[in-house]
Amino acid sequence: MDHLDEISVEELHDALDNVEGKKPTQRLLAAIAYKNGVTQTELAGWHNTGRRTIHSWLKRLDTDEPLEQAVTDAHRSGRKRKLSEKEQQEFEEAVHESPEEVGIDASAWTPALVQQYLDETYDVEYSLPSCRRLLKEAGLSYQKPRRTAAESDGDEQETFREEFKKSGGRWTPQ
Repeated sequence: MDHLDEISVEELHDALDNVEGKKPTQRLLAAIAYKNGVTQTELAGWHNTGRRTIHSWLKRLDTDEPLEQAVTDAHRSGRKRKLSEKEQQEFEEAVHESPEEVGIDASAWTPALVQQYLDETYDVEYSLPSCRRLLKEAGLSYQKPRRTAAESDGDEQETFREEFKKSGGRWTPQ
């Protein structure tokens, strides 16, 4: 590549000292190796990528902007949220209350209940995995309901203890 002829290995090393992140570092290391005689095909093998990707990494350096900027990707904002910031905050406040306090006849929030609530309240549709993500972002975690000894029948507890002793502490089929 002729355009790398204008960039010295020292300049690449200086840029390497000033970048943060895996991708910019990887791109600069590939350029340094290329300047030291490693082929694009060999670099593709080293970085477990295609030769065309290596070519693109090296071509990025053919610019007037500083090397640190040339190897760094532009910010990608992603998809716009369905809920506004205000709606997101209202939702998070709602799920920190019990569903009954929000006017829903349920004892706990579930992804399906969140899905229904968002549709009815904000007229937006979310998938169940997205509802799980929203609950997690709101600071909630999945809790598996467990039966406590205080709720169990005393006779059942005694029967269990007797069967457990007979089994020698091993799980046995009923």
